[in-house]
Amino acid sequence: MTQAEIKLCSLLLLEHFGEIVEKIGTHLIKTGSQPLRMIANDTGTSLDQVKKALCVLIQHNLVSYQLQKRGIVEYEALCSRVLRILRYPRYIYTAKTLYSDMGELIVEELLLNGKMTMSAVVQKVADRLTETMEDGKTTDYAEVSNTFVRLADTHFIQRCPQAPETSKTSDAPPPPAPTLETNEKDMYMVPNLNLIGKGKRRRSSGDEDSGEHKAKKQKQDADSKEPPRDDGIYWQVNIDRFHQHFRDQAIVSAVANRMDQTSSEIVRTMLRMSEITTSSNAPYTQPLSSNEIFRSLPAGYNIVKQILDQYLTLLADDPLEFVGKSGDSGGGMYIVNLHKALASLATATLESIVQERFGSRCARIFRLLLRKKHLEQKQVEDFAMVPAKEAKDMLYKMLSENFVSLQEIPKTPDHAPSRTFYLYMVNTLSSARMLLHRCYKSVANLIERRQYETKENKRLLEKSQRVEAILASMQATGAEDVQLQEVEEMITAPERQQLESLKRNVNKIDASENQVDETIFVLESYIESTVKKL
Repeated sequence: MTQAEIKLCSLLLLEHFGEIVEKIGTHLIKTGSQPLRMIANDTGTSLDQVKKALCVLIQHNLVSYQLQKRGIVEYEALCSRVLRILRYPRYIYTAKTLYSDMGELIVEELLLNGKMTMSAVVQKVADRLTETMEDGKTTDYAEVSNTFVRLADTHFIQRCPQAPETSKTSDAPPPPAPTLETNEKDMYMVPNLNLIGKGKRRRSSGDEDSGEHKAKKQKQDADSKEPPRDDGIYWQVNIDRFHQHFRDQAIVSAVANRMDQTSSEIVRTMLRMSEITTSSNAPYTQPLSSNEIFRSLPAGYNIVKQILDQYLTLLADDPLEFVGKSGDSGGGMYIVNLHKALASLATATLESIVQERFGSRCARIFRLLLRKKHLEQKQVEDFAMVPAKEAKDMLYKMLSENFVSLQEIPKTPDHAPSRTFYLYMVNTLSSARMLLHRCYKSVANLIERRQYETKENKRLLEKSQRVEAILASMQATGAEDVQLQEVEEMITAPERQQLESLKRNVNKIDASENQVDETIFVLESYIESTVKKL
């Protein structure tokens, strides 16, 4: 756990959950697993506040607990899960792209609340969609339920682990902490609820009953309300499945850039056929026959079987080896080599960064070292066709920034410099780790900059929000245009310019965060894939 990761986790927890949760979460990240009283003692926080903070963190899967031998429960922060908060906008946008507004709101509600029952999600999403519709129109629960089922069928959401049922007659005392179990068979099984109803709008203040009557009505509803049929079956977002989708999209995009659109569509079809059968951390997909791929191609691609076979042969013969041939049955068996694809994407990212930071000549030397593996300085000069002095400067510059490493091979045991070969090489794994560390630093800096920008303009933002609230209430009551204009003029022209500038800057920072996160995803996926292979 590096300092950059700890700082980024701390900033994310503070931004999304507040000071107390951030204090407890950061303490657990720094110290490792600890029991409840030790956390309270070390952080100087009251036991009640620590319990509430841990409840929030456990609800959002950011902390896990484990029962130790002596019956003590220890809590441990999941740092990698905290860093995923950075990717929440991307998960929500992907759900919107694949499953429209309903899918977007389902995933958003699950991310905002950590864990929810299906009935609660459907009701909340239907209400939110009804709020945005014209008067007289509502969203049916059945429509939202269908989208929920589709998300579960494609494994984008999954059931949370459950505590095993205990018999009520047993006199044994309950354990200090429940042991949660995951049933692989039921993980994506949606309960048959047959939810009937429509989304409701919030009542305006004029339509509401008097406070006493409303309180009585709520109490009566609470007394008569039965627990929902799916009570105790909670759902969460399957982050690994989203990562699998992002990886597949990156591979398809890379194939399209290298070859053409038809090749990328063939690879997309192969990935789509094996997305449920292949685990997210597998080094390659399940073998697929040429005939199967041909039958599964989208309806719009009217290519004959012979052309498909030629494309598959071209993809298999490509030096990047995104697609490999694993057999000859069924017209030829093909796989997508996920590990090699991720390695190619990570290498391309490294090359791009070297070019941006050091220029095209340095990038030429870097690519040369990637291809030739080990080279002496003289060989680098000759192969790259760069003058000796420039090549030396470039190699030392990249060496000092840890993009290139130096290996000594002595001819004699005394390691005398005159009798030693000095070979330059690129260690892709260590370079990727170094770059990932810098990316974490960059995101932390971006978050701090956004916080500074909003803090500096806090008074102006509050004034803008007050004016917007007044305008909204006046429009609801049917105020005249002259009155609305008077309220709008409460914000002067210079203040309006300042607000525009702030909005532009914050949007740039948000876009930069998302772009850095894309690089983080590629590097993390490559490092994880390589470490598992080793």
